[in-house]
Amino acid sequence: MAYDAEDTRRRIFTAAAAEFAEHGLAGARVERIATAARANKQAIYLYYGSKEKLFAAVLRAKLEEVSASIAVDPDAVAESVGQLFDWYQEHPELIRLLLWDALEAGGDEDAESERESRAAFRRKVERLMGGSAARRLPEEARLRAAQDLLFTVMGLIAWNFAVPRMCRAVLDEETERAALARRRRSVVEAARTLAAAGGLSRRE
Repeated sequence: MAYDAEDTRRRIFTAAAAEFAEHGLAGARVERIATAARANKQAIYLYYGSKEKLFAAVLRAKLEEVSASIAVDPDAVAESVGQLFDWYQEHPELIRLLLWDALEAGGDEDAESERESRAAFRRKVERLMGGSAARRLPEEARLRAAQDLLFTVMGLIAWNFAVPRMCRAVLDEETERAALARRRRSVVEAARTLAAAGGLSRRE
């Protein structure tokens, strides 16, 4: 059977995503990634260069995945936030990767990666600014309102999955499922209120 380089890359990526989500950058082991991917260590270094670059590639791809899967509709912010909440619930590895990145990378990001991140979020902000209700605001006010709304909503969603035990305890729910169901409703309503308060959506 001929060697399939693309399939090897996919296996390495899948194994690396699981390893980094579980152990972080410092705790991850290239040997374990290679074993799980049914590949050799040399292939990992050949395709990705280093463990650090592999971690960055995994995180960037996961962020692109959620960005491609869910777009925040400026005229239906609350509904979009509900869909985003569901996506994070189905893909808990992204929150873990973001937390590991914050803890271990210390916010240091190479210039190219940061430019890509800024450009991606700029596109989301511009989409939020394009809503019919937002057009009555001055452009600078729309820009800042959209930026603040986007980041606030991201925090409202992410915290539920970053600290699930605290979520259960604060809400006094017996199961994580019950707690998250409650939180989803609350986050959606909070997003609806924030969007309206910022002039980015109509009050319903």
